Amino acid sequence: MHFDFSYFLSLFALPAFWQASVTVIELSTLSWALGLALGFPLASAKMSSRRWLAVPASIYIWFFRSVPLLVLVVFVYNLPQLIPSAGVALSHPFFSGLVALVLTETAYMAEIHRGGLLAVTKGQHEAGAALGFGPIGLHRLIVVPQAFRVALPTLINEFVTNVKLTSLVSVISLTELLMVGQRLYSQNFLVMETLSAIAIYYVLIVTVCGWLLNGFERRLDLSRRKPPTLDSAALAALLASLAIPVKRGARLPRDADATQRPPSGRGTPDALLLKDVHKRYGQHEVLKGIDLAVRPGEVVSIIGPSGSGKTSLIRTINALESIERGEIVLFGEAFITATDRPGNRRVRAGVSRIGMVFQSFNLFPHRTIVDNVALAPRYHRRGTRDETTARALTLLDKVGLLAHAYKYPHQLSGGQQQRVAIARALAMDPAVMLFDEPTSALDPELVGDVLNVIRDLANEGMTMLIVTHEMDFALSLSDRIVFMENGTVQFDGPPHAIDALPDTDRVRRFIGLERRDAGIAHDAVVA
Repeated sequence: MHFDFSYFLSLFALPAFWQASVTVIELSTLSWALGLALGFPLASAKMSSRRWLAVPASIYIWFFRSVPLLVLVVFVYNLPQLIPSAGVALSHPFFSGLVALVLTETAYMAEIHRGGLLAVTKGQHEAGAALGFGPIGLHRLIVVPQAFRVALPTLINEFVTNVKLTSLVSVISLTELLMVGQRLYSQNFLVMETLSAIAIYYVLIVTVCGWLLNGFERRLDLSRRKPPTLDSAALAALLASLAIPVKRGARLPRDADATQRPPSGRGTPDALLLKDVHKRYGQHEVLKGIDLAVRPGEVVSIIGPSGSGKTSLIRTINALESIERGEIVLFGEAFITATDRPGNRRVRAGVSRIGMVFQSFNLFPHRTIVDNVALAPRYHRRGTRDETTARALTLLDKVGLLAHAYKYPHQLSGGQQQRVAIARALAMDPAVMLFDEPTSALDPELVGDVLNVIRDLANEGMTMLIVTHEMDFALSLSDRIVFMENGTVQFDGPPHAIDALPDTDRVRRFIGLERRDAGIAHDAVVA
């Protein structure tokens, strides 16, 4: 069999093929984009805890992933026979093909989006909730941008697949590449030459579109973003713009009475008051009737063995966990009860007055350091964009990280990320700060910088609850030590009372063990 190269090459100058290529690009791009947009709410519906949303979404995805596209194309094209009113639009092969492709693409896109959404860690959701973000704001600013980056390679692959699937629309006489080729080789019988040219056209379309989409993917690749540390000149200019003295290690100017602890007289309500708080996970009760009062300006360290309920306690205070019984009062006002529903406005308003610093930092990886700090005040409209940015830069200077303001979290050490997390919490001007083992994920040499920032906050009169295993730090900084074991408070008193009271043997043994373990860990690191 002779391959006619001259005829094969002549097909690349044929206007009908180039017009058909445009049709393929239009059909594949439109169906991919519409499927991309419609697939996200479908994925969210399938992941919903509401069955009336999840079940129909699951059925849609199951059905349209099961039906062959060729069958669906023919069915949609002939649908006007059943529904005459649909004839105006569906009688045109392009629109019939578009509808069939969108129905199928939406089902596949939903599963791709779901994979991206599942890849966003629980900590990101909790960080947004701790900053007072509502469900829509949380998804728009935090979850969706991260999920989209995760899903983008698969979405690009789906576009390539969609380009090739457009050839099936030729069965309803759409003038696309395969239809043009069929008309030619039915006349001249040069099948191999014509199909080879069609294959080249598809390769060109996929190559050019894939190159553009891959370029977009590279632009969103966070690992390629490595802004430098600000040099001395840039840092001096930034400090001057914030009206902060250019002095290495300088602290922020504060009001004259900022270092004074808030009044805590008899008529002043407790900053936090927990009344008979119970919490369980399934059949396991982790909090068994906690009563705790924290006065304004107090620093309370919560210590105890693993599994004693320390972290569960601090998470209930910030509404990250619900309670089964009891009540939490914030500055004399009702805050959290056992009957509260998710999204309760009163609870969200209270959460915005409480700063939370997590053990694993939970910074938003897709945003710069300064954006991490400014995002929550900007979302809550606590100033213009310039004002919230200036406030964020000021706080970064406070924690000694102004030179890194335009970097991304992946460029920082663990200790630096934790200090950014503290600045992010402070950006909401909280009345109470919660720390959930803020140094446990850090190397020993990084612990000091974080503890120094917390110590400065204590000196400024910030009300703080700190879950920690840093015994020396807790004893030296805290007004009170709360020792928990088996879901109950076993000791609540000032540090000096641990040695003074006769019934604190268990606390003394625990503190001794913690100090010994810390010393062994430190010696191992040094060795």
